[in-house]
Amino acid sequence: MIPVTAIIPTYNEEDCLLQALKSVAFADEVLVVDSFSTDRTLEIAKSFGAKIIQREFEYPASQKNWAIPQAKHPWILLLDADEIVSEPLKLEVQSFLQKDKPTKSGFWIYRENFFMGRKVMYSGWQGDKVIRLFNRDSCRYEDKFVHEEIVSTGEIGFLKEKLIHNTYKSFDHYLSKIERYAEWQSKDYDKKIKKLTPFHFIIKPTFRFIKHYWFQRGFLDGFVGLIIAALQSYGVLLRYVYLLRIKLESNENRT
Repeated sequence: MIPVTAIIPTYNEEDCLLQALKSVAFADEVLVVDSFSTDRTLEIAKSFGAKIIQREFEYPASQKNWAIPQAKHPWILLLDADEIVSEPLKLEVQSFLQKDKPTKSGFWIYRENFFMGRKVMYSGWQGDKVIRLFNRDSCRYEDKFVHEEIVSTGEIGFLKEKLIHNTYKSFDHYLSKIERYAEWQSKDYDKKIKKLTPFHFIIKPTFRFIKHYWFQRGFLDGFVGLIIAALQSYGVLLRYVYLLRIKLESNENRT
């Protein structure tokens, strides 16, 4: 059977880490990549027997790419602390690991998302997928601040079963996540957008709301769909607010 290392990046994840750790108990090595948590995260990881490495957090792709070469085994199952490997997915992964010579370098895994205690069926999340089972020798994360994904020199396949993603802890937590991602994404967009206009501050956020709520049928998710559409729209607006700040600071430095 092919050995596998489970990698879980963490920062103050005491409320959800244990579930994630239990779901990867079948892994040959569990590696917790911590950003100097101040809650019980490390205590929980140690009690589970996980190996802990620590590094100051920069942005997700940087943290993951730093951790990947430190895995003991070539095959990696990477999990966010708010994700759980479902029992059917575990069996599918184990079935793959029984193969002698894998023909794929990694696999897309679909996610079943939960928000405010409800399973989200639409709102643009229905096709959500991530590459989380991969070979470390042929895969790395693209070096970008937000929405990083695996870049591979080999072929990427698909698994049938899903990860469970509990994306919501509290409204304040989710709002801070939106704000954090908007700030990171503004750094990626600084290279693409030379000039900001009302289009970015009015049309883009408005279209994002319409896209999630109407085109991607968020209205079928009820109140949760409305909240998701509103928060996604806010995130787009905030992205350009942060980008404006970057450009103003850059102009000041040049003068």
